[in-house]
Amino acid sequence: MSVPDYMQCAEDHQTLLVVVQPVGIVSEENFFRIYKRISSVSQISVRDSQRVLSIRYRHHYPPENNEWGDFQTHRKVVGLITITDCFSAKDWPQTFEKFHVQKEIYGSTLYDSRLFVFGLQGEITEQPRTDVAFYPNYEDCEAVEKRIEDFIESLFIVLESKRLDRATDKSGDKIPLLCVPFEKKDFVGLDTDSRHYKKRCQGRMRKHVGDLCLQAGMLQDSLVHYHMSVELLRSVNDFLWLGAALEGLCSASVICHYPGGTGGKTGARRFQGSSLPAEAANRHRPGAQEVLIDPGALTTNGINPDTSAEIGRAKNCLSPEDIIDKYKEAISYYSKYKNAGVIELEACVKAVRVLAIQKRSMDASEFLQNAVYINLRQLSEEEKIQRYSILSELYELIGFHRKSAFFKRVAAMQCVAPSISEPGWRACYKLLLETLPGYSLSLDPKDFSRGTHRGWAAVQMRLLHELVYASRRMGNPALSVRHLSFLLQTMLDFLSDQEKKDVTQSLENYTCKCPGTMELLTLPGGPTLPPVPFTKLPIVRRVKLLNLPASLRPQKMKSLLGQNVSTKSPFIYSPIIAHNRGEERNKKIDFQWVQGDVCEVQLMVYNPMPFELRVENMGLLTSGVDFESLPAALSLPAESGLYPVTLVGVPQTTGMITVNGYHTTVFGVFSDCLLDNLPGVKTSGSTVEVIPALPRLQISTSLPRSAHSLQPSSGDEISTNVSVQLYNGEAQQLVIQLENIGTEPLETLEVTSRLLTTKDGISVSGFPLCSPFRQVVRPRVESKPVNAPEGSKPGDPSHVKTLEAILNFKYSGGPGHAEGYYRNLSLGLHVEAEPSVFFTRVTTLPATSTRQCHLLLDIFNSTEHEVTVSARGNEELILHAGECQRMAIQVDKFSFESFPESPGEKGQLANPKQLEEERQEARGLEIDSKLDVHWRIPSLKRTGEASVEGLLSQLVLEHLHLAPLQWDVLVDGQPCDCEAAACRVGDPVRLEVRLTNQSPRSVGPFALTVAPFQDHQNGVHNYDLHDAVSFVGSSTFYLDAVQPSGQSACLGALLFLYTGDFFLHIRFHQDSASKELPPSWFCLPSVHVRALDAQA
Repeated sequence: MSVPDYMQCAEDHQTLLVVVQPVGIVSEENFFRIYKRISSVSQISVRDSQRVLSIRYRHHYPPENNEWGDFQTHRKVVGLITITDCFSAKDWPQTFEKFHVQKEIYGSTLYDSRLFVFGLQGEITEQPRTDVAFYPNYEDCEAVEKRIEDFIESLFIVLESKRLDRATDKSGDKIPLLCVPFEKKDFVGLDTDSRHYKKRCQGRMRKHVGDLCLQAGMLQDSLVHYHMSVELLRSVNDFLWLGAALEGLCSASVICHYPGGTGGKTGARRFQGSSLPAEAANRHRPGAQEVLIDPGALTTNGINPDTSAEIGRAKNCLSPEDIIDKYKEAISYYSKYKNAGVIELEACVKAVRVLAIQKRSMDASEFLQNAVYINLRQLSEEEKIQRYSILSELYELIGFHRKSAFFKRVAAMQCVAPSISEPGWRACYKLLLETLPGYSLSLDPKDFSRGTHRGWAAVQMRLLHELVYASRRMGNPALSVRHLSFLLQTMLDFLSDQEKKDVTQSLENYTCKCPGTMELLTLPGGPTLPPVPFTKLPIVRRVKLLNLPASLRPQKMKSLLGQNVSTKSPFIYSPIIAHNRGEERNKKIDFQWVQGDVCEVQLMVYNPMPFELRVENMGLLTSGVDFESLPAALSLPAESGLYPVTLVGVPQTTGMITVNGYHTTVFGVFSDCLLDNLPGVKTSGSTVEVIPALPRLQISTSLPRSAHSLQPSSGDEISTNVSVQLYNGEAQQLVIQLENIGTEPLETLEVTSRLLTTKDGISVSGFPLCSPFRQVVRPRVESKPVNAPEGSKPGDPSHVKTLEAILNFKYSGGPGHAEGYYRNLSLGLHVEAEPSVFFTRVTTLPATSTRQCHLLLDIFNSTEHEVTVSARGNEELILHAGECQRMAIQVDKFSFESFPESPGEKGQLANPKQLEEERQEARGLEIDSKLDVHWRIPSLKRTGEASVEGLLSQLVLEHLHLAPLQWDVLVDGQPCDCEAAACRVGDPVRLEVRLTNQSPRSVGPFALTVAPFQDHQNGVHNYDLHDAVSFVGSSTFYLDAVQPSGQSACLGALLFLYTGDFFLHIRFHQDSASKELPPSWFCLPSVHVRALDAQA
């Protein structure tokens, strides 16, 4: 026997072998349709008996194996069923002749045979025949199973007769010697009368009867016969048949202990799962082995025909341990015979199946190791593939997965051996796929993202390379790309630098013809290959959704925010709310994106490859709203560190958007990388709300942008910062241009300004920002001065000061405005004020007029340039760098009574001290406006104003203050204040004194006395002028009481008798009315009268 049956198991010893074959030309589909129905009748109960008959079907069986039927009866073909197509009565004789020819092949062992004819109709079909069954077609053949049962019963009758004939003790008859084919030539010339020969004949016959009893369902009888045979054959050292007797004893004991069979799922070949037409050619080749029907599945309910004894009480049944020992002994006997290699191999396989049920994997591996080294004849390539495949399945059965994968891979390589003219790359690929679990390898990349790597990476990479090559030779480049992508993704950490370059180069070569996709690939046979996203090319470590720029961030109206307060919990703490908030923090982000605006997601990535990595078509994967992803392309340097990559897109609708991941194209492979499948990725959330569209304002100014960014105490971000450098007192015009670059109309715009406290603790309120610094600028009430360094104080004009201000534009429009959202655009202004000129001292001198005075200003040039200073009505003063000069300015006195005097005018809660400071500041501003002191730097062509604000003492202010009582003296109707009034000697001179009351109270009455005198210019005033000056009337004038804003006057006359310069001194009488008023209110101008000659 040269063709082993690797699917054999111990319970096959109790089966009858029936061969089902086609006669003539029968389509494979029709044949296997009937074959499936025939093979479904695998067990029948014998009538009038509790015995069960088991049948084993084969659609091909080598005739040379049939010659070993006497050695083991389950190898003998006892039944033949043929299937044929015959559509004409003319073809019937020829068809029937073919049936007889087919019977002659197994004729020596057949018990019975049947012929199933399909398609023939007419008189021939009506003739009653037991060995032929006619059916009109393959669909209308319901009686097939019934005919098979009748056929099996006929087999049983023959079997039972043979058993009874062989089992009957015929002591007078000579027992024939049963032989195997290779023994016949060895027994020629032996003494057939010797005791040794007779025992040999008896032992072999006992063993043969045991086989027949086992097939006939008489388990206990077979055990008895096997035991007797073992004793007889052991005594004559008939080792080959002794091994067969021991194997039969083991098989019967296995059937007792394991009624469910030992074939298991590994031995089974599901008929439905195979592609019949594609594989039929292999099945019908000489030497091909039937692998469709599971012989072990034929006895699923067990066999216990002998009711006299139960399995546990069977005296002749071997224990599970003894079964294995007897198998070892039988195999050792088989190994003595070179021609019994197939028997030895099949015995090893049967023992392994029994040990697998006993879960004795190590013992089973010893049997398999022995089977590997059994030397058979020169096997064909197909037989080698079958042998290695069965060894793989047996190793898988006992749990040796890696060993199983090894033999499966050997079988795969055998499919494409150089000696094969047409290599079977599809079969090779299929077998290679089956080796993956044994090497802890899965084609799902998700299995490699959990925990540490399992298996030997070097072996796995070799296997993946073989899959790539096999798929390429199959003519399926898509599979090659998928396997190569899988190798690069999962084995990246184990590839050397050179291997990484080689693999990527190969991948690029493949993807030039067939780009890699994210589609499922269906493999031959049904399974699918999941997509392989390149999550390691590049590797992503952090994903962060970015907020919109400060100028584009939407904000909710405060009035609308308050509407949702009632939905919050009234409790300070609730575990349910806390839990929900935790989930919300992990998922939803606390800012919003805006429909139609570009949104950004930042990825921190790095390149693990030893060369530059080009990533194309990198964009975002989102769900929830319509999102237009704007792909990007990037190039990462070799083995780069963490590298920020910003992916952008535009949401087209509103709602909740979730960033699920990103997509890339690397080496021609398109990948969808989901965040859930990325190990070790840090993210602060992936869901954000998209609100309706809003307008977008873009701001531009006439000033350059500033690198200095303002940091308001409120934490608000400034979208645009501008800066300017000014000299103290210099003004700069700021032009702001707003442009709506969005698609939504601008409906509302609100502008507000806010100035920040500077580092020097000063601030200025109000716009425009011109001349922000005076000599001393005090902080506002709501701001607090910052502690200045030692040696300097706030307001010191000798060092550079800074001023920061913010201009806010609050605007809205479009659908977002209807939902209560707006945007805030902020402009930050940073001003650096350098010192220019300032006044070191301010004093006053009286002027000739009572309504004027001289203001003396000591001016210091603190710049590095030459400065010219000018005031209203004065010539320019030139100051060199660091030079100080005095400027005298004659000014009219000021009336400050229009400023608030009482707190009631500013409100009842106003601070009197604050009001006083505001009055002082207002007085200083008015004085500055009257003085109009300006400076100019000719070399820089820059101008500004200088201010005396803050340097005016109380005394100076009093000198500059115009008294509330205004006194005017008129000589002959002409005011006499500064210049001398001319008159004629001897002519009466009219003198008028006027009083204008500008105070808020009534004053008077007053009495005034006019005393003329002459000034001798030596400090002596001569008041004795009775001979030179004469009064027309009284020298005393009287003024009645004057109401507020009222006016009063008194008249008199003088007569000058001589020529000369005369002065009139007007004195007030000391009465109660004048004592109540301050002396400064009674400042009358001096009267200078020049008496000229009457003839002049």
